Amino acid sequence: MISARAWEDAQTIWDYHQMHHEPRPCSVAVGLGSHDLGVADTTVGLYRRGMAPLILFTGSTSPTTRERMPRGEAVHYRERALELGVPDSAVLVEPNARNTGENIRFSRAVLEEQGVDVKSVLLVSKPYEERRAYATARKLWPDVEIVSASTPMTLTDYVDSIGDARLVIDMLVGALQRLLIYPEQGFMVALPVPDDVMGAYDRLREEGFTSRLVAS
Repeated sequence: MISARAWEDAQTIWDYHQMHHEPRPCSVAVGLGSHDLGVADTTVGLYRRGMAPLILFTGSTSPTTRERMPRGEAVHYRERALELGVPDSAVLVEPNARNTGENIRFSRAVLEEQGVDVKSVLLVSKPYEERRAYATARKLWPDVEIVSASTPMTLTDYVDSIGDARLVIDMLVGALQRLLIYPEQGFMVALPVPDDVMGAYDRLREEGFTSRLVAS
């Protein structure tokens, strides 16, 4: 049973993880691979709205995607985009990245190899990964403008899509922990964390929402 206070704290962190950027036309849309094919659908939707002339999907496999996406996250994303009518020539694949840092670094390398002039990136991720992806891209790709995007949905809708409320809250807490510790390790830029978000984070950790934390 998840308490009302825990839900409130989860909502606070959910809202913080999203950058609340307004999508605008960029040089390329980069979709970050994961278990969530909704990232591919959202990237395609932005492409259709004229927000980018080119899509790049990035991602290998992980323990959570190996069975569902045996050919790799980026490859499955690309297949989904083609099913939705995106031209073959408009979708690039980076099939090797296994974490967010590699997503950014390897995507940048692919685009450079293809001769794509990148001044801005529409960075598409899961809703609760927006801020982490943004902070990572700012560190590893500092000379381009980063616009964050994800599938518009509420915390409740996301919990329903995953089917495990406790796991979702664990993921929210884990993503915030990385925002707190990874800047010192050189993985991303530091972003301010409001007091109410820190309070929510501390309370959820005390309540045991810790399965997605990393050793620090």
